[in-house]
Amino acid sequence: MRQIALLLALFTISLPTVQGSPEVKLANVRKAYHNGEHNAFTDLIRWKGKFWLTFRSCPDGHMVFPTSSVLILSSEDGNEWKEEHRFSVTRRDVRDPHFLTFRGKLFVYTGTWWSGDGELPREEYNLNRHLGYAVFSDNGSNWSEPTQLEGTYGHYIWRAAAHEDTAYLCGRRKRAYSELESGAGGAGIVEAAMLESEDGIHWRFHSLFQETRGNETAFLFEPDGTLLALSRCGANTTQLSRTKPPWKDKTLIDIPTYLGGPLLSKWGKRTLVGGRLNKKEGPRTTLYWLEENKLVPFLELPSDGDNSYPGFVELDDGNGLVSWYSSHEKDAEGNTITAIYLADLILTNP
Repeated sequence: MRQIALLLALFTISLPTVQGSPEVKLANVRKAYHNGEHNAFTDLIRWKGKFWLTFRSCPDGHMVFPTSSVLILSSEDGNEWKEEHRFSVTRRDVRDPHFLTFRGKLFVYTGTWWSGDGELPREEYNLNRHLGYAVFSDNGSNWSEPTQLEGTYGHYIWRAAAHEDTAYLCGRRKRAYSELESGAGGAGIVEAAMLESEDGIHWRFHSLFQETRGNETAFLFEPDGTLLALSRCGANTTQLSRTKPPWKDKTLIDIPTYLGGPLLSKWGKRTLVGGRLNKKEGPRTTLYWLEENKLVPFLELPSDGDNSYPGFVELDDGNGLVSWYSSHEKDAEGNTITAIYLADLILTNP
């Protein structure tokens, strides 16, 4: 407990608030999961009266390995967690799992790199061999086998959202499936597409969001049907889009803030954004309010080094629960660990 208190003092920063914005305090910071492996890329949801947490765990580290797996945990109270399911995909690296509730089921989507039998050198990463997978359940106890997502070959899938009877998914891909460049993405020939599906398994092209330097895009549907999209972009830029149905014509607005692993969620009547902010003193998982076309930071979570990819759930009392991963702690031998964290977000003047 003393270590957590010291970490809070060192790494938690309440940022100046904008007039009219609520103040948010961090409470009950806890390590939700650490098994001696590299644990990263969280998402969080509330479904069937429980909290659900998902993330990637890998004994070999952050990069592309077939030894990686996706874990799905549940909790009655957000404090004590039970492993409900774990899955891998043969000769593929699983990562960036995200939840979607759709047609009575809870889906967990993951992008998978082709890895072969061992570590894949970074220069051999190829988006053209990427493939999306999902597991799904209608009760949280019995889960499907990892299911290949039709229409996602050559796409690095990311967050999904649903509107009425259709689900939408972010998929990054090389323009015309070019073989001219390798790497993990962010290059000029990588575009970010929105895919659509009526069953959550079979996907088809809907439209493009980013025609160059396509990257992780979070979708959020407003009550009036407006689609809000927030995209990771270059070293110092995030891109925002607000689009009316049928969401084909998109105008991207550049926001001068880098955001790694973006979260986009409603919190009451406000819009919450989260992700990694690169600072001189190191990268920090940071939370923001989206105010018109500006990101207004209000809280830095305890984090450093390899970190970010937050998840969020609004609680019944109007407060919030946030998940993220970070490598700011060390084990008893002084080795850096990469673990999954949770904290309560308390509105002090909602």
